[in-house]
Amino acid sequence: MRILHTSDWHLGRSFHRADLLGHQAEFVDHLLEVVESEQVDLVVVAGDVYDRALPPVDAVHLADEALARLAASRAQVVISSGNHDSARRLGFGARVMDGAGVHVRTDLRGVGTPVVLDDPDGPVAVHALPYLDPDAVREPWGLPARSHEAALGEAMTRVRADLAGRRGTRSVVLAHAFVAGGQPSESERDISVGGVQRVPTSVFDGIDYVALGHLHGPHVLDERMRYSGSPLAYSFSEAAQAKGSWLVDLAADGAVTSTFVPAPVPRALARLRGTLEELLDDPALADHEDAWVQATLTDAVRPRGAMDRLRRRFPHALVLGFETGERPAGLPPRPTAGRGAHDVTLDFVSFVRGSAADAEEAALLASACEACTGDRDADPTDTSDVTAGDLAGAAG
Repeated sequence: MRILHTSDWHLGRSFHRADLLGHQAEFVDHLLEVVESEQVDLVVVAGDVYDRALPPVDAVHLADEALARLAASRAQVVISSGNHDSARRLGFGARVMDGAGVHVRTDLRGVGTPVVLDDPDGPVAVHALPYLDPDAVREPWGLPARSHEAALGEAMTRVRADLAGRRGTRSVVLAHAFVAGGQPSESERDISVGGVQRVPTSVFDGIDYVALGHLHGPHVLDERMRYSGSPLAYSFSEAAQAKGSWLVDLAADGAVTSTFVPAPVPRALARLRGTLEELLDDPALADHEDAWVQATLTDAVRPRGAMDRLRRRFPHALVLGFETGERPAGLPPRPTAGRGAHDVTLDFVSFVRGSAADAEEAALLASACEACTGDRDADPTDTSDVTAGDLAGAAG
């Protein structure tokens, strides 16, 4: 049986406010092309079809189109819910979709009941485990501990009980969890319980292939246990990750061979660092001019209008940060008795930026101080106990 393992579509997600729906639609096109060109028998989606429990209408429309196209393809489809999905919403109509060859599994009550498929080598039992929130399953399942390991351990007990009555049947398990050996990025939602979220690989012992979801980078935990990762990058921490799916051949004896199928990259990611002038003038950065850019500026003094200037060369720059090195330990406290709020704010600007405010900035600060004063003839504020260092501490 030839299986295409994918997960973490996160339909409806944006990237630093940039709309990704068109890029996600390109991935769906790619997925259908792979199904046909590689003669895929089974597509498995290991959770997080949507990015949130109440997805936007356009994301639901794309999911509907994707499932309809998959149902019309040569492949059977098995989908489990992830921690971002609403199990009830994703699972709506599951019993009707079964008849079309799209098997959506989101209900805890179905854990231990597989989708059984056949190929010329015999049956394959596909156990699609929905995301198992330890708080949700502890009481109904009578778990001894509140942990992901306990929840998945009980689920796999039920899976093995089913497989024990299916001698000679090959096994596939879908699970959405943080399994030891994988490395998270910045874009996965924390699912830790009491600071613990990892599950040992031994929980899945004895299964022919384990299709994992949740982590957004592809990981090979062993030949039979893999994360496909997300089809698109959802944070700049994923800039160096390959994106795609696993093409898995499950032999008659349960042996597994896998090939990674790269997904299209609609727009690359780039993390740039240097002074503003370096980023604007370096010819070696020409390849990043069409990329989504995260820039960290190292100028000693923050340049004015930095993002606007950066976008003249990198029109898709999304994130701008500043790294100005070690700041002085602090200014000696200056007496403020008899000094107005404007003078103190000017000290604050000099302290945090390392350079004095220019005339236009000073005028803007003066207007702000005046706007906060009820009586212009009165002392704008009592600053007798305030220093620039105090303001810097409050800002931190």
